[in-house]
Amino acid sequence: MSKTVKARRMVRTGFLNFIRNGMVSIASVLVMSITLAVLTGILLFNHVLTTTLTSVQNKVDVSVYFLPGASEGDILAVQSKVSTLPEVAETTYISERDALADFRARHQNDQTTLQALDELDENPIGAMLNIRAKEISQYESISNFFNDGTTLDTRTASIIDHIDYNKNKDEISAIQGILNKGKFLGILLTAILMTLSVIVTFNTIRLAIYFAREEISVMRLVGASNKQVQGPFIVEGALYGIVATVVTLLLFIPITLWFGRNMTSFFQGVNLFKYYLSNIHEFLGILLVFGAGLGALSSVMAARRYLRK
Repeated sequence: MSKTVKARRMVRTGFLNFIRNGMVSIASVLVMSITLAVLTGILLFNHVLTTTLTSVQNKVDVSVYFLPGASEGDILAVQSKVSTLPEVAETTYISERDALADFRARHQNDQTTLQALDELDENPIGAMLNIRAKEISQYESISNFFNDGTTLDTRTASIIDHIDYNKNKDEISAIQGILNKGKFLGILLTAILMTLSVIVTFNTIRLAIYFAREEISVMRLVGASNKQVQGPFIVEGALYGIVATVVTLLLFIPITLWFGRNMTSFFQGVNLFKYYLSNIHEFLGILLVFGAGLGALSSVMAARRYLRK
């Protein structure tokens, strides 16, 4: 018998076993669909979280305020030094004149403050330097650069009024904490459900093997190899994952459609429905690998355990 014929026979038997097991197969597909649904949800959540954090990160910076009247040359020297730090993504210099204009714009409805400002002979607003880090976790390192007395010379350090890192520290830490906790919980939940799926599929295949024990005995008597015995059950296990993948992909179409219609503004402009449809081929590949892989792995484990008896 050729290898092609043997493979076709194993696939056909696997399909028949899948259909014959009825409610047991449905239960296995349901559990695996829940696992794949959680995995899909985590992938979508990770995209939203990453996009949101990127948006927030672009708005978060460390501002260095200089004393009024500080030399522009000294300030630009500080900017030059800071720009060489590997943690720094971008630095923006705001002159005293621009800082004053920004202050007036922010307080345009506060006539008392503007009148008091007009009565002063000199500009009380110093220049500033906005610094954006490559990663949220790197702002503390940038702040420490200014607090370390060895990094700036005495003249340069004396023109710095204050740094607002401490004011933004809690916000920066909270954002970083959300990212870390979200990733950890996603990995933990996926691992738990993957384990549950393996256990359910493992027991389902064991039950299928038990029902087919007489047929397996005959196959072994006529000289069938372990691979020929295992083949149909591996196909059956993979089918659980394939069907669960299709169920999950279809399930998330109305789910992401609802989120796309109602939660786009909440998700910083991310339309989950459009993102899901445009990347559905990637979701298909990931879910197929996880689903069919889990099913096949569970089947191999169950079949090997039976054949060792």
